[in-house]
Amino acid sequence: MDIQQFVGGYKNHPVLFIGTGMSLRYLKSSFTWDGLLRHICEEVFGNDERYLDLKSLHEIHGEFDYPSVGGSIEVKFNDALVNDRNGKFKDINDRFYELMAAGKKVSRFKLYIAQLLAECIEKPELQEEIAEFKKTRKNIGSIITTNYDKFVEQLFEFEPLIGNDILLSNPYGSVYKIHGCVSDPLRIIVTTEDYQNFDERYELIRAQLLSIFIHNPIIFLGYRVGDQNIKDLLRTIFTYVEPNSKAAEQIRRNFLLVEYDPGSASREIVDHDIDLHGFATIRINKIKTDDYISIYRELGQLNLPISAMDVRKVQNIVKEIYAGGNIGVKITEDLDSLSNADKILAIGSSKTIQYHYQTAPETMANYFGVIEEANSHVIGLIDKYKIQSSQFFPMFGFDRINPNVECAARLKNQQKEKLAQADEQLPPRSRARYTSIASIVDDPTLPRSAHANAIYCNFRNGNISIEDCEAYLRQYPEKLKTEYRKLLCAYDFAKYGT
Repeated sequence: MDIQQFVGGYKNHPVLFIGTGMSLRYLKSSFTWDGLLRHICEEVFGNDERYLDLKSLHEIHGEFDYPSVGGSIEVKFNDALVNDRNGKFKDINDRFYELMAAGKKVSRFKLYIAQLLAECIEKPELQEEIAEFKKTRKNIGSIITTNYDKFVEQLFEFEPLIGNDILLSNPYGSVYKIHGCVSDPLRIIVTTEDYQNFDERYELIRAQLLSIFIHNPIIFLGYRVGDQNIKDLLRTIFTYVEPNSKAAEQIRRNFLLVEYDPGSASREIVDHDIDLHGFATIRINKIKTDDYISIYRELGQLNLPISAMDVRKVQNIVKEIYAGGNIGVKITEDLDSLSNADKILAIGSSKTIQYHYQTAPETMANYFGVIEEANSHVIGLIDKYKIQSSQFFPMFGFDRINPNVECAARLKNQQKEKLAQADEQLPPRSRARYTSIASIVDDPTLPRSAHANAIYCNFRNGNISIEDCEAYLRQYPEKLKTEYRKLLCAYDFAKYGT
């Protein structure tokens, strides 16, 4: 079966289960488990021989037990730092004593792991692929990861959840960090003792994750076919689900393992049997490929009745309803019969209910997200907006994604006319030449009130790069202001208008 056929058969929002291979693929600085432990030993002891000595003590049935190796290295690492208070790892010791003084027990070893993996610098040669990965966000329900770094939550702008926080969450729009995160070194799981504590304390978490596995398609990314994490997950699932039942067959059909195969452009899904040693042999779907872009594009183009992000909005409203408070809730098929309320959850016929997911100002405020997701559904709502002829509205980029908007030609002409008018109305003091936005902001002779016009003028004249302008717009604090909309229209025309 082709990947297009497979993903096209999804009836619910898929969940991504992400492993180390994804960080290794996209980040400049990342490690395998073996590589991470080896690197730490080299940094502390000056070579990898100590690591190899420790590793040799933890071999079981031909495989190395890395949690046990990690536990041994933790002891050696912590002792080394105790005996060298102000040496190479002074900053780790400083942080350790700061946390201990605050009553928080933490391992220096885990503090160092968090420091090593804190920075997520993406590989520039894979930016196109990363951009396609981000476009899947609108169709991804949630993400589960064993990685410590923050790559996926930063890319998808999902909420990271660690430890017991998982129990208090809404599934949609969340990253379940089941082995911990660099943001909280106290809860990083890396040693045998950590795993044992996790198994003893987090039965309810496993139950919640099990519910997700049963009801959603699961795509494994960044794991090898024999990875212990996958085997443990399957063993957990089929401990609770009869292996020969209809539910088990549905779960198997929903599972897809994407296995990295260097240079391969395969799009074919095949069956693969996983032997769980003493348990049942489980058959799942697998694709071996290096063509991740094709997989991401199929996920991004998946046509479901509602986007995952809108499901999250509904869940947030329902959560507020459960919590109580001053929230008016009515169920109706006639929105005109409702009075104003803090929240409205409309349930009824599409013939009688019209819901605009975003207003025109919200679409402009979310411009980069809509573009990156290639969210043609949101763009299709532009025909329903009331956009006055006096308004700035960036239509050229949206038209590239969804060319079926009926008012696109009118709005593009309006955009060009508004920019031409803005060019003519610029005051003389805004026309001084600058080559970056920073040089404008840092110029003590230029009043703050003149910054917006100076930035606009220099961008329109080609003195300021598109990249500089984009970074500025993404961080702009008040996206409802005219200054933002005007510069956004200039950026949109410069990037997509030719």
